[in-house]
Amino acid sequence: MIWHQKIRCFAAIVLILALMALSAASATAQVFGMDEGQGLVGEGWSGFTDIPFLLTTLLTLIVATVLGAAIAYHPRTRLVIDTVDEAEAPKTFITYAVVGAVIGLLVLKYGLIVGFVVFGIGGLTRFRTTLPTATKTGRLIFVTLIGLSAGLDLPHVAVLATAFLFGLIYVLEKQITYSIQIQGLDGTDVLESWQAYRSVLEGMGCSILSEKRNLAKGKVTLVFQTSPNTSREKIDQAFGSEIPTALEGTVDWEVE
Repeated sequence: MIWHQKIRCFAAIVLILALMALSAASATAQVFGMDEGQGLVGEGWSGFTDIPFLLTTLLTLIVATVLGAAIAYHPRTRLVIDTVDEAEAPKTFITYAVVGAVIGLLVLKYGLIVGFVVFGIGGLTRFRTTLPTATKTGRLIFVTLIGLSAGLDLPHVAVLATAFLFGLIYVLEKQITYSIQIQGLDGTDVLESWQAYRSVLEGMGCSILSEKRNLAKGKVTLVFQTSPNTSREKIDQAFGSEIPTALEGTVDWEVE
């Protein structure tokens, strides 16, 4: 009986969404002066000749990135960073800001019906796709919008959005965020061991975002970002060669 009720509820939701989509399609047709049976028609490859629109789109993406970064990298956020996920959150905020800009461009171009399509894709992504981080989910939605732009016969939007995201990834992923937990330290040397590990990281150009010391348990946790040319292997080698044996501990890694 319960399953029958769930099926009826699901069917009702689908019906409501379908009616909303039809209503939106009708409204879109009226706003843009299209016949309801005509469908949506994109510019095709000729869109690349629409330089003013391309420049406006690029400016919109840049503005969205800058404004998203203003919130994502608010000075207060660095004061509450305790995990890798929290340290990587600004990248997610910026990605979603750009995603919102692309959705806005598509809705302005084709009307509210595109908004319903995007929300449907978002629901599918949310409940049927498993990705390890929110940042990768944001990229998945972004590339879905790129595919949607191509399917709407807007290759110029798809290409510009792809190029913008390609460059944005280079900027956002210039530094990798790690979290290390150093255990098994002598209770009397925890502070000295912490300072030794910290000095090695800073000497390699890493930026310390958060640190916790537990003197009773002989444990230190450091969240940091690497310099562009610093890999985990190089850091491990530096720990092995520069940390005195008396101050060494067991290092557990966490990476975004």
